Amino acid sequence: MSAESATAIPRGQVDLLDFIDFSGVECLNQSTSHSLSNAIKQGYREDDGLILESDADEQLLIHIPFNQVIKLHSIAIKGPEEDGPKTVKLFSNKEHMGFSNVNDYPPSDTIVLSPDTLKGKPVVLKYVKFQNVRSLAIFIEDNQLESEITKVQKISLFGTTFCIAPNALQTLGEHRIMSFTPA
Repeated sequence: MSAESATAIPRGQVDLLDFIDFSGVECLNQSTSHSLSNAIKQGYREDDGLILESDADEQLLIHIPFNQVIKLHSIAIKGPEEDGPKTVKLFSNKEHMGFSNVNDYPPSDTIVLSPDTLKGKPVVLKYVKFQNVRSLAIFIEDNQLESEITKVQKISLFGTTFCIAPNALQTLGEHRIMSFTPA
């Protein structure tokens, strides 16, 4: 498989980059000189020399809010074979998670990345668990060689958005009012 097809957008899905609310993006335990922006922002994430790197240990906890509700289909994570992420837990719509409580919640999905999938191949998620997603928490629990530092070159999220006409909700509300008859 060519490198180009390894990172291809899954059929029927879009890259959700444009729907990320970057003002609310957070990453716990990131190195100050190798921040999350390097792995998710357009232009930066295409440069393999720019990476997200963990600081105190191998774990990273990333919070990504969206500027509209999305359906998440798959995730692609690119990283070096030795220090790239291995066990990744994904949480749909979990706010205010920290390292002290991340294990208190069951993940919406858990993926185990291999050196092959770390080349940026999309991993299909449990799609039914990622409907109506307003935010995504990504907990990188460990890395390939269990070293102290985890490195991520690129994170891509693929899925779809809800397209609702501006007056669709108003029309729906009017319909409910008009069809309601008190007893």
